[in-house]
Amino acid sequence: MCDLPSAVLKWSSDHVKNWLHDCGHSDYVISLLCDEHKIDGKALLTLTENDLKSPPVSMKVLGDIKRLSADIRILQQHNLPSLEDLGLSFSPTVQPAYSRPKIEESCETNDFDSEGKLSLDAGLTNKLPGKKDGRATHLPPEFSKTLLSMAYLFVVTWITAFVMVIVHDRVPDMKKYPPLPDIFLDNVPTISWAFHMCEVTGSLLLLIWVAVLITHKHRFILLRRFFALSGTVFLLRCITMLITSLSVPGTHLECNPRPYGELWAKIQHAYVIWRGAGMSIQGVRTCGDYMFSGHTVALTMLNFFITEYTPRRMYFLHTFSWLLNMFGIFFILSAHEHYSIDVFIAFYITSRLFLYYHTLANNQALMQRDSGRTRVWFPLFSFFESSVDRIVPNEFEWPITSEQLKAWVTPFMMSLLAALIALRQKGTQLAAKQN
Repeated sequence: MCDLPSAVLKWSSDHVKNWLHDCGHSDYVISLLCDEHKIDGKALLTLTENDLKSPPVSMKVLGDIKRLSADIRILQQHNLPSLEDLGLSFSPTVQPAYSRPKIEESCETNDFDSEGKLSLDAGLTNKLPGKKDGRATHLPPEFSKTLLSMAYLFVVTWITAFVMVIVHDRVPDMKKYPPLPDIFLDNVPTISWAFHMCEVTGSLLLLIWVAVLITHKHRFILLRRFFALSGTVFLLRCITMLITSLSVPGTHLECNPRPYGELWAKIQHAYVIWRGAGMSIQGVRTCGDYMFSGHTVALTMLNFFITEYTPRRMYFLHTFSWLLNMFGIFFILSAHEHYSIDVFIAFYITSRLFLYYHTLANNQALMQRDSGRTRVWFPLFSFFESSVDRIVPNEFEWPITSEQLKAWVTPFMMSLLAALIALRQKGTQLAAKQN
């Protein structure tokens, strides 16, 4: 069994000899590398299979080449910090397409196959731009894109409010179409206050998310992603609401068709829904918008963004966020405001779209290998993420520095002080005139 110490950089040729002997390599391999070519620890870590096959080493026995190459790879894997110190990184897997030209500047072109994969003898590559854990180092805020994503969500919320008015007009007659069979609703009694509690949990998640946005260094990228994903999910919800009108899930709900007739009346009612964000605690009452649950979408989206863009060590916050998400869903069902399928589909679509978006954003090679299809099916992603090539790091800072605060507050305080002095002088003059 090979010994795998960590201080390989300090090995001499004798240490390398001992290691090769422990690994079971033949005497001629030990003599060739250590006696003839003076391979020490530093040189051993940089050896590749191509080095073993090519001059001046030129090993001839394929089995010895493969076995030695495999043992060197294991040694490299257990000494990644040493490789970083040498300005190298161990990377036996597929390299991102965007980084391939930088690799080819210092690596032989025969290290790559036709699909852009590193061959087995190219385990070492020059360090790529960015940090060693895959985080990006250059992340422009791109305010214009953030404003555009905000406008996108604004338009989608208006469309959603108008569609909710339409589907309310089409709600099935409760006497003719009773609630559908549902495993959860049939076995849990209605809790009248539960839906309000769902919206309270959502408000708590929103407050946490706003706090994360304010303190996060890359807040505009986060905001852009939040607007883009939320708008896309709610736009999909508009389609599912229009396609099929489900019967009212509970007999306690008062849901009767309210045909408004004129378009202007529908727009006015849509404004009432939009202004209240579709929340019952804001006085909004709608029916027919069941497939799928908008409240579940909001809860899940906020939960996923909070847990994604806060450090992993904040496990208490992550647990609390997940509890709010799950309790919020439970309250929706306990209030019998939605069918179980509405909630399940909402959670599934929201979570999968979030993960799909971030998988592409964190691994641009996946998108670039099929960029045409990505632009067709996810055009917002291609546009919004064009300048983000790696993982957005969770770095935090105050939005206003002390210098900026002084620059803004000092002129205001000086103006206020001048106004108070002028007011006092005017009062003194009036008192003098009266005397």
